Amino acid sequence: MIEAVKPALGRGKEYLHKRGERREAHALIDKLTPREFEVMQLVITGMLNKQIAAELGTAEKTVKVHRGRAMQKLRVTSVAEVIRLVEKACLTLAARPKTKVP
Repeated sequence: MIEAVKPALGRGKEYLHKRGERREAHALIDKLTPREFEVMQLVITGMLNKQIAAELGTAEKTVKVHRGRAMQKLRVTSVAEVIRLVEKACLTLAARPKTKVP
């Protein structure tokens, strides 16, 4: 009987770990201002700062500032890390989550 329970305990532990990672990722993303969030949405699509500036009707320097602050708040140093963080949060940056994460 104990041998049958061990795999279930392992799955439960893994579930709790993933849930904790998801909550942490959501907490980091929630720290972004609406504009930083908007910039990061465009960054993960592969757009350059110059393209993002044109899309948002702002200066490239402004985009660089928003991008830098967002990366700092998310505690990442690359776009690849941003994408992994978004995946951990189990969401796309298309819409900011409004509900509590389970």
